[in-house]
Amino acid sequence: MKALVTGATGFIGSHLVEALLQNGAQVRCLIRKVSDLKWLKGLPAELVCGDCLDKNSLKQGVKDVDLVFHLAAVTKAVDQKTYFEVNGLGTENLIHACFENNNPPPRFIYLSSQAAAGPCCNGGKKKESDPCEPVSPYGRSKRLGEELALAHSHELPLLILRPSAAYGPRDKDVYALFKCLSKKINPCLSGHAQHISMCYVEDVVRAILLAGDTKTKSGDIFFISDGHDYRMEEIGDAFAQAMEVNAFRIRVPKQLMFGIAFFSEYLSKISRKPSLISKDKVEEMVQKNWICDITKARTLLGFEPQISLAQGAKLTFGWYREQNWL
Repeated sequence: MKALVTGATGFIGSHLVEALLQNGAQVRCLIRKVSDLKWLKGLPAELVCGDCLDKNSLKQGVKDVDLVFHLAAVTKAVDQKTYFEVNGLGTENLIHACFENNNPPPRFIYLSSQAAAGPCCNGGKKKESDPCEPVSPYGRSKRLGEELALAHSHELPLLILRPSAAYGPRDKDVYALFKCLSKKINPCLSGHAQHISMCYVEDVVRAILLAGDTKTKSGDIFFISDGHDYRMEEIGDAFAQAMEVNAFRIRVPKQLMFGIAFFSEYLSKISRKPSLISKDKVEEMVQKNWICDITKARTLLGFEPQISLAQGAKLTFGWYREQNWL
């Protein structure tokens, strides 16, 4: 089997490349000229330069592959337009390249996000059949990517995965919480109890591989998580326990978070570098419930998460410590 991975230099993508190689696949990685290759160093994968925004640059990458795992995405940007260009138009360009340069077209696995579906509004768990109500430009751009992909589900076999908040080695988002905890500060939003679905990166990759092997109908969408939902306080406590620290819980008002985001965006416009926290990110963070139902993934993909939050926290912290991130 020959597989193309976009976003191969990223957090989840680099773990997927390793797993595919371990399973005996031939792996081709679509990389940009400016990509940092540190997580791919020494791996027997083929590297091909290409950019999802440049359709002509994709021909060599998609040629003669059996599977395409599309993970390339923008999660932080200086301006909103970038989200929709990369996550929307970039996805459509890659799909067109797949069926224009292959006969038959390869199987296409699109890694979307729970953000594309939006938070739960009825107190239950979000299901694939529920209306999509994204609350941020990132979420709306990922939903656009889904819609553009689904428009071609009759032309190539296509599956879409929506992982919940993913964490693990190499992740820089949850790392911010670990850094706070290392200073014995356990931040959480004040005002209401939040419930969140989580998934360790190894389980996300397991779901992606299952999607590549499973012959379900084209156009199916699957939520992915560890099967549990957590209060935000529980997550901080689990990470603190993994670190063996006693952290002081600080409740942060929403207004303060928006203020920090406003200041961060101001600096971002000056530096032209995406800020770690933005008003749109805070808008996602203040939603009460980000919980998803993985019954469909369990039933049709055979997906069964194997890493608990406590295990994942220990593995993640251990890696951060080994890499001198903490």
